[in-house]
Amino acid sequence: MAVSKQQYVVDDKGNRVGVVLDIKDYQKMLAELEELESIRAFDVAKSSGDIAIPFEKAISEIERKHK
Repeated sequence: MAVSKQQYVVDDKGNRVGVVLDIKDYQKMLAELEELESIRAFDVAKSSGDIAIPFEKAISEIERKHK
């Protein structure tokens, strides 16, 4: 992601306390963060050693337990 210019929010002492982003850059960053979270969740699930079952079967089992 290329940011064309950097703009900061500073406090009264000149310390950088925030950043101003173009809305497109912000939305892209959020989308990439969501994708990264999905990848991490997949890696955790894969390394857990649990046996994977089809989604429909999982829903059936959950519904059966709640009846």
